Amino acid sequence: MRVSPKVRMNRLFTHGGCLDVAIDHGVCNEPSFLAGLEDMAGVVDTLIAAKPDAIQMTYGQADLLQGRPEKDKPALVMRIDMGNPYNDRRHRVMWSQLQNHDDPIIGALEMDAACVVVNLFMLPDEPELFRQCVENISRVRADCQRYGMPLMIEPLVMLPNEVRGGYQVDGNAEKIVTLVRLASEMGADIIKADPTENPEDFHRVVEAARVPVLVRGGGKDDLKSVLMKSATLISQGAKGMVYGRNIYQHDNPKAMVSALMAMIHRGASGDEAWDIYNRG
Repeated sequence: MRVSPKVRMNRLFTHGGCLDVAIDHGVCNEPSFLAGLEDMAGVVDTLIAAKPDAIQMTYGQADLLQGRPEKDKPALVMRIDMGNPYNDRRHRVMWSQLQNHDDPIIGALEMDAACVVVNLFMLPDEPELFRQCVENISRVRADCQRYGMPLMIEPLVMLPNEVRGGYQVDGNAEKIVTLVRLASEMGADIIKADPTENPEDFHRVVEAARVPVLVRGGGKDDLKSVLMKSATLISQGAKGMVYGRNIYQHDNPKAMVSALMAMIHRGASGDEAWDIYNRG
């Protein structure tokens, strides 16, 4: 029997869009990702006050959100896998695995998550890593169907490690569309995709997905550029964003959330979002 994920999906996509603030970077085992996340309780306090649609966390930190009494706090998106492709050097063995292989979504059910998220890595010359990701998704999909838990798949096409000193996003539209299509074929309810190098090509990603697509943020960038690019991606059909460092590493995360929420939920342009940020 399949349980419908509709109720949990509605908690994420209020008014048709979603801003998910990712603070699950601790599982990457990469020191540079932790700048701004040293005080997790304080970060969660700041984000609850900022009121995004969702906060993306791991089981070990989720109590900081779900233990709060507010009825209108953001929904929980739970990261349930981990791996080593985020480091700035190539490891002898690249891997990705579920944090709980026997019962992969039990923690998400315990914490009343609205969604779980799993990676689909496509790294050059790493077919075993890709196979592990496919196996993880296949294992999780069955439990998600059983319990009505939406599955967010995160397809990541990366450049060779030596190109920029660490695995970085490959913005090639053809590669992204192909991997997103695979995620759709595997039964994703939501897809978290990298932006295409030319944002005007992102409609191709949306067409391949056939489910809501949220744009992955990646590394911290110039704030105005982030907002302008985000506006273009939304105009191409993205339903929102999953941004982390472009929110929590900025001086005023609340203002950044306000700007992005106006864009996602009220159709604000990039310039209007920039004005909202500066007023915040």
